Amino acid sequence: MSNTWTGLGIGTKNSKGEWLEMFFSEENISSSDIHSSDKTYEKVIVNDSEAPLSVPEAYLKLHLLSYRLVKPNEINLDGIFGILKNIVWTSEGPFSLEDFQIKQKETKKINKHILVHSVDKFPRMTDYVILSDVRIADANRVRLGAYLGSGTTVMHEGFVNFNAGSLGEAMIEGRISQGVVIGDKTDIGGGASTMGTLSGGNEVKISLGKNCLLGANSGLGIPLGDRCTVEAGLYLTAASKVEMVNYQGEITDILKASDLSSQSDLLFIRNSLSGSIQCRPNKNIAKLNKELHSND
Repeated sequence: MSNTWTGLGIGTKNSKGEWLEMFFSEENISSSDIHSSDKTYEKVIVNDSEAPLSVPEAYLKLHLLSYRLVKPNEINLDGIFGILKNIVWTSEGPFSLEDFQIKQKETKKINKHILVHSVDKFPRMTDYVILSDVRIADANRVRLGAYLGSGTTVMHEGFVNFNAGSLGEAMIEGRISQGVVIGDKTDIGGGASTMGTLSGGNEVKISLGKNCLLGANSGLGIPLGDRCTVEAGLYLTAASKVEMVNYQGEITDILKASDLSSQSDLLFIRNSLSGSIQCRPNKNIAKLNKELHSND
């Protein structure tokens, strides 16, 4: 069953009167109909199952994700790239490309400098949504529309795209691509990468369950269940040939990695002598450092 959401937003338009962006405070979003007599607010209504049709609708849906009111892949974001405009995000607010060129000339004349944070369709999450139970070391690396579970830490080189994130406490030192979701107590190591669905023709939603570990500079191209580990430097794609090894260290079968999708308690390593990828029963459960995840 899909929900309908109403938001009262405050936004910015360009010199042509077109919406660039819109902010919604959490108390101004409801699954019931809400109104305001304040004309500075724009009333926006969206439904989980319907694609956004305007910039305000797209921004309300991104806020729903970052406020944790809906989870990734549970809300229709079809066509959002075509709706959102490429914006110059600055220390003095958002500008269209044309308007910024004019503003830049004006400020130079009075010897004033505007800091440009980025030129992108998506803003930083922290310019719109701040969560008291989440730590983000570099705000530029988390887009609005990211879903960050309570207790999550995103380190300096970590990245979380929109419609992606962590469902519980997590350590993110690598990249969580669009559509990718990781479970509670899971660690994405430094330089590790998860394969998204925005490019490359990949239609499979990548996910990691609870208590998983992607080692430093590893990669994941299949969904995995709980208590799985991919060793550092190993990129596991759907077509990777994997030797199945039992508790006695014997090779029992050779499979494609995609045949192991969504399974739990797996350890993926590369044999240091043969170079082959092997899958063994995972005996060690990944655990997060409790001190690092005290985000009060």
